Amino acid sequence: MDEFREEGLEGPFPGPYETEPAQERPRYLLAAALFIATAVTTVIAGALYQGADIIHHPARLTWGIPFSASLLLILVTHELGHYIASRRHGVKTTLPMFIPGPPIPPMIGTFGAVIRIKSPITTKKALVDIGAAGPLSGFAVALFVTAWGLKISTIVPKALMGGSLGLGTSIVFRLLSYAIVGPLPEGADIMLHPVAFSGWLGMFVTAMNLLPMGQLDGGHIIYAILGRRHRAFSFAMVGALIILGMTSWPGWFIWAVLISVIGMWHPPVEDQHAPLDAARKLVCLAAIIVFILTFMPTPFYII
Repeated sequence: MDEFREEGLEGPFPGPYETEPAQERPRYLLAAALFIATAVTTVIAGALYQGADIIHHPARLTWGIPFSASLLLILVTHELGHYIASRRHGVKTTLPMFIPGPPIPPMIGTFGAVIRIKSPITTKKALVDIGAAGPLSGFAVALFVTAWGLKISTIVPKALMGGSLGLGTSIVFRLLSYAIVGPLPEGADIMLHPVAFSGWLGMFVTAMNLLPMGQLDGGHIIYAILGRRHRAFSFAMVGALIILGMTSWPGWFIWAVLISVIGMWHPPVEDQHAPLDAARKLVCLAAIIVFILTFMPTPFYII
């Protein structure tokens, strides 16, 4: 999960802001080491997803490069969106820190990335820009990656995919599939190329970060719109996730518990009673539309 953390997300962890010591310097070596480790674990994951026997044939690790490169391109763009927007508004942040994860399927070799905000976000204008910059820029790249990946994917009989893990289809993914692959023959399905799979993951990450609750990206945007009513809205979203967990995908229970434990509180901004300007209203509308286009009630299922 990609996180934008205010210390006090990406992320959803509330707490007091930290004042960055004058002597503290950006941790370039740590950020580079974590990124390289994440590149390695995602390459391994991509190779294993393709059935490569990397123990007896180490050269087949190269099979995982398309998956890793396309996924990291989406995640890096997302994080840079947050980082650049923060710097433009004079908000101090750490460098994006990528988190390597287990590369063995069904894991994908990464848990996303974390940026910590080290100074308060004082205006709703900055809150909207910083919160929306990541998912909107990442979504734009995910569109390109998905379109390219679908173009090189394969149509196979559904019978060959029995017992495997199926991926849900969002509105935007369905539209792209129809535009690029066309109508599928009866009894057929798309075997996603690793690049298309990374695009799907990029859209899934976008939707998860735009959930309008807590201190997720969507939570920042909802706070800018609703102000103090943000907390009640977040609790309502927890209820919605519980209902989805009972009716579509049990994984929503985990999200409901995780966000509840982390907290629904959001740091206030100085101009919380001032209305949003027209440009930020459009940014909020764009983020809401992207959330609707990428959200999947059932992201995973067994075929």
